Amino acid sequence: MSEDASFEYGAERPLRLKAEDAEDLQVVSALSQDAVFPANEMRYLRGERRFALLLNRFRWEDRARAEARGRPVERVQSMLVFDDVTSVRSSGVDRADADLILSLLSVDFAPAEEGAGTIEITLAGDGAIARGVECINVALQDVTRPYIAPSRKAPTHKD
Repeated sequence: MSEDASFEYGAERPLRLKAEDAEDLQVVSALSQDAVFPANEMRYLRGERRFALLLNRFRWEDRARAEARGRPVERVQSMLVFDDVTSVRSSGVDRADADLILSLLSVDFAPAEEGAGTIEITLAGDGAIARGVECINVALQDVTRPYIAPSRKAPTHKD
């Protein structure tokens, strides 16, 4: 048996979400929580006003089904794309370190005037990536088949 899972196991399709307001962004944040990615998988395309991340996302939406069926939990590679970006800054992130693996904790929006504001990704270990945006225009899309999570466990957090 292959180590790859498939969307057919869960009779579902790849995740494809769009966030256009703060409430939508909370859904994207919840489904992206505990995603991991190498620091070199971030791109700011200034001319396109786009910031993109290639994530190894834990499939929270499939966790209960996996546990009920006694099968391992899954991850999937996903693109998290922010459009209408006017600036990007980070702290606690050494983008020159090709071996640095980052873990996403949350995606939050701090509004400014007329729909503009800042979208911040909070990372484990006190890192953060903030983007100035004209509006909330975020997409989360699975781009590969799911695969069995290497740890075979759901992420846990200490309170």
